[in-house]
Amino acid sequence: MGVEFGAVLKEWRQVRRVSQLDLGLSAGVSSRHISFLETGRSRPSRGMVLRLCDELDVPIAQRNRMLTAAGMSPAYAKRDLSEADMAPMRTAMEWTLRKHEPYPALAMDRHWCLVAMNAVAERLLAAFDVNVGDSLIDMMVDVKGVEQSLVNYEEVVRHMIARLRVESAYYGHDPVLEDGIARMEAKLGAAVLDVDGVKPAIIPAIYEFGGMQLSFFSTISQFGSTEDIALSELRIEMMFPVDDATRQALEAMAGP
Repeated sequence: MGVEFGAVLKEWRQVRRVSQLDLGLSAGVSSRHISFLETGRSRPSRGMVLRLCDELDVPIAQRNRMLTAAGMSPAYAKRDLSEADMAPMRTAMEWTLRKHEPYPALAMDRHWCLVAMNAVAERLLAAFDVNVGDSLIDMMVDVKGVEQSLVNYEEVVRHMIARLRVESAYYGHDPVLEDGIARMEAKLGAAVLDVDGVKPAIIPAIYEFGGMQLSFFSTISQFGSTEDIALSELRIEMMFPVDDATRQALEAMAGP
């Protein structure tokens, strides 16, 4: 068990690009002890495993992996949002989505799969036959009509690639996100390197529907202080109009 834990510890230390010395200093132990943990010469306590996870900013799903590799029971559960004890969080998510109308908002998991949407987002994504459970990564790469409807498609995809790289690195090079990055880069081809000029304050997504342009920027919210795997990976993305024309169109779409 000690050798298996040591391999996982070394893997995460290398992912975070932290030396044994630096990890030891931040965790309050010697670099020699970190070395012994990685080679299996020493076995960690449960508290030490979790302390090292804190120092390496290991996502909580992977903290379970660290614990089981050390021969210990997992510390974190992955609950479904439909479970009774998740009711307050589910209510908060639904309230946030609903209150953001008449602007679109959606909730998605770590792999960019839709968990929930408000009515406005449902109406907009229906144009691409995208529903709860579908992947926004798949939508951007595979769904017909998106490239034609998204006026600044290449610019938005480049921005998504940058976001995916950050998120994949946080999760320890998540294979689903890495695959999404590769597919998006293949989709753009040489255009993936087209980054000339000074970047604007925001990169809006500009959609064209029936001759009308809707332009959005977005903010992202997450649950704080969560000890549940699913909640820790849930993100709520709320879109706002960039201009008055978009605002007026959304308000008209929502009705009185």
